[in-house]
Amino acid sequence: MSKKTETISGSKRTGLILRWILAIVLVAFSIFPVLWIISAAINPVNDLANQQLIPANANFDNFRQLATNPVFPFFTWLWNSIKVSVSSVIVTLSLTTMAAFAFSRFRFKGRQGLLKAILLIQSFPNLLAIVALFSIVKQMGDIIPWLGLNTHAGLVLVYSGGAMGMNIWLMKGYMDTIPRDIDESAHVDGATDWQVFSKLILPLLRPILTVIGILSFIGTYGEFIIARTLLTRTEMQTAMVGLQIFTAGQYTQNWGVFAAGALIAALPIMIIYLILQDQIVGGLTQGAVKG
Repeated sequence: MSKKTETISGSKRTGLILRWILAIVLVAFSIFPVLWIISAAINPVNDLANQQLIPANANFDNFRQLATNPVFPFFTWLWNSIKVSVSSVIVTLSLTTMAAFAFSRFRFKGRQGLLKAILLIQSFPNLLAIVALFSIVKQMGDIIPWLGLNTHAGLVLVYSGGAMGMNIWLMKGYMDTIPRDIDESAHVDGATDWQVFSKLILPLLRPILTVIGILSFIGTYGEFIIARTLLTRTEMQTAMVGLQIFTAGQYTQNWGVFAAGALIAALPIMIIYLILQDQIVGGLTQGAVKG
């Protein structure tokens, strides 16, 4: 009996050691790129070919160059990214919530067909429609100038339309978990559909609203291809586009400044995620209960 117990204890100990080794390898694999970028940002050599994990004579010259370079308005680009992302989140949440409420609570002809069509269209990436998007936004700008090319409003419109599909399904799945008794009781008391939506249903959607808001913010904040296509004027570009243009053709010479810009650009997403990570987990798990 004692030998069996020793065997079981040895197996548990071996399993625990293997799990710790695997965990350490995965953590190191995840953290190493971040450490490499931090090292490049404080490396005065500013050269990709001579990059070291622990640089000699580390300083913040790359950050100072980032802030003072007159032909490299990084913080203008950073503000453009934040402005476009926040605006896209507001528009996306507004349209998605109302559309999901209609699909979840109302029964109308073509409802199932519309839901399937939304999901089918969402399966095609925006990259396939980049030429069509460019043409549509260009022609729209001829009629409504503030929605055309080189406008943040036009970019927000494209982002919001592209984010509707899966977000509607995610929001609808969460909304289906809310009992219909709430709606029926409110209707008995004389409430309209808008009052039910705005006063009763909307406050219960906070977890899923947080999830969709963060995912939309991250998706638009880091998007490059559409922003590069629709925004060509320097002062209108986003941080991701600006960093790529700054390093194009001389990537190794501007590696340190690029790394410093990447670190600063990543801060908004990191802060938002750290503050709202509990809401993300709760919203995703609750929204997946029923579809």
